[in-house]
Amino acid sequence: MDATRYQELKIAPRAIFDTLPERRTRARFMLPTEVGDWRPVTWGTHAEQIRDVAMFCAALGLKSTERACVFAPNRVEWMSAALGIQAAGGVIVPVYASNTAEQAAYVVEHSDARIVFVDTAPLVERVLAAWKAYGTVERIVVLDDTLDVSRIAADMKARGLDVPSASEIERKFVSWSRACAQGRARDGEDDKAFEKTMLGVSLDQPGMMLYTSGTSGNPKGVPLTHRNVSVNGRDWLNNNAPMLAENGDVDLLWLPMSHIFGYGESCLGNTCGFTSYMVDPRTVFDHLPRVRPTVFMSVPSLWEKIATTAMGAPTAEARRAKLAEVTGGKFRFCLSGGAGLKREVKEFFHENGVLIIEGYGLTETSPTLTINRPDAFRFDTVGKPVPSVEIKLAEDGEILARGPSVFGGYHKDPAATKEAFTPDGWFKTGDVGRFTEDGFLQIVDRKKDILVTAGGKNVPPANIEQRFADDPFIAHVVVYGDAKKFLVAGVWLNQAVVDAHLAASGGEGLQSLVQQRIDKVNAQLASYETIKRFAVMDRPLSVEGGMLTPTLKVRRKKIYEAYRERFEALYS
Repeated sequence: MDATRYQELKIAPRAIFDTLPERRTRARFMLPTEVGDWRPVTWGTHAEQIRDVAMFCAALGLKSTERACVFAPNRVEWMSAALGIQAAGGVIVPVYASNTAEQAAYVVEHSDARIVFVDTAPLVERVLAAWKAYGTVERIVVLDDTLDVSRIAADMKARGLDVPSASEIERKFVSWSRACAQGRARDGEDDKAFEKTMLGVSLDQPGMMLYTSGTSGNPKGVPLTHRNVSVNGRDWLNNNAPMLAENGDVDLLWLPMSHIFGYGESCLGNTCGFTSYMVDPRTVFDHLPRVRPTVFMSVPSLWEKIATTAMGAPTAEARRAKLAEVTGGKFRFCLSGGAGLKREVKEFFHENGVLIIEGYGLTETSPTLTINRPDAFRFDTVGKPVPSVEIKLAEDGEILARGPSVFGGYHKDPAATKEAFTPDGWFKTGDVGRFTEDGFLQIVDRKKDILVTAGGKNVPPANIEQRFADDPFIAHVVVYGDAKKFLVAGVWLNQAVVDAHLAASGGEGLQSLVQQRIDKVNAQLASYETIKRFAVMDRPLSVEGGMLTPTLKVRRKKIYEAYRERFEALYS
């Protein structure tokens, strides 16, 4: 593919509309049907939806740089809503479909969203359960026309839950088809309004705002301008264009669009002309040999599953054949992101003719800072800096970055913004690195207390641990699981309280007691944050033993070192 064609910086929706004359009747997305085949959604249909959403936003009076949320799992309408919001000059704020009612409500309220797009009955329930947070939201658009919000509310009420009144529901909720019809009606009043609005959106205004996990407390809003994202996209294409086709690639799209990795894959497909087979995360492995994608992007956990399946074959020839069988055998461009991929997995794929490109970045950097190149890579590194980014190391080794793809500051949080940058304007990544003698970056350590699971989820352990602070039976909980498929925990008890309770309980066991306490906290968490297994530790944590600070905070790295065998045993 010739990357020079994509050097102009532009807002994301223009990737659809600038190429519409040549792509209109081609399939942009392929959706699985109940009978096992695929239903195409053309570029033209996708463009119409984007236009309808943009004009619906205009009809509601959404002003430039105002925000609208999308709270839904992947579907074509997710991307149509996002690009429509941006084409109208607004800011798309993704809300993870895995978020609890409380977590989603925080994002909606903190972002000052005026419109929310939502899908699936469970997520509609979460909206209704946190209704007070949606007080300033003017419209809630339900992406699936078959969902009956009144019925969902009635079912919740029957279970004894508080729900808004029927009149409130009628006033705020609108179906997808009705919203699109309102947009088309507005478009009919002035058929030049859409193009004028889209072309008038400045590269230097925010186009999306993602919420990223803080080390403790609520997540922080990260506004990214259209320039931030488009500069990074241009760097990315310049790096990887030799491995991509022009209007001929097929990808298996399953990464959440609410994460910048999945959103980036979708926008790359818009730019390069992918046909994207959209599948549920639970069915990706089964669909690989059927779809036979040429482009595949994934978090480490799935790459590891594919490799493990093929590694068991008895000979080198058999392993290569098995890998081709599992993947469809047509991989040309492969990317791993979200967390670090094991070197032996990358080496196995490469030995069998598949190069997995890996880089490094953060939401705040739009996201890519460094990346390996098809013609210059080292599997023990995360690559070299992309062209538009400068990277240097602080005295303590922290990776510092600056450039046009680095964000300007957190939403409504000047203190966090000040803390995120050095006095002379370098963004502090919170990761410790070193450069190899030939200029590749290696990640050595993480300064921030953030766990990154093998599924690419960023989890601040302190946010989980603090939920046990008022539990009379528990002295400390330490969550563990960096680069793992799920989280586990070490539990230190208030032994005297536990002993007294067990003596009076008439037979309740220790494991059962602790499991009840963990289940209670797990019920408040998103699924990927939950503690799946635990170990009760018998040696108390203490200041004298070096495991607690003088203010009785846990010394996480010391505890991980001292108890690593116990933690690791929970995965066996």
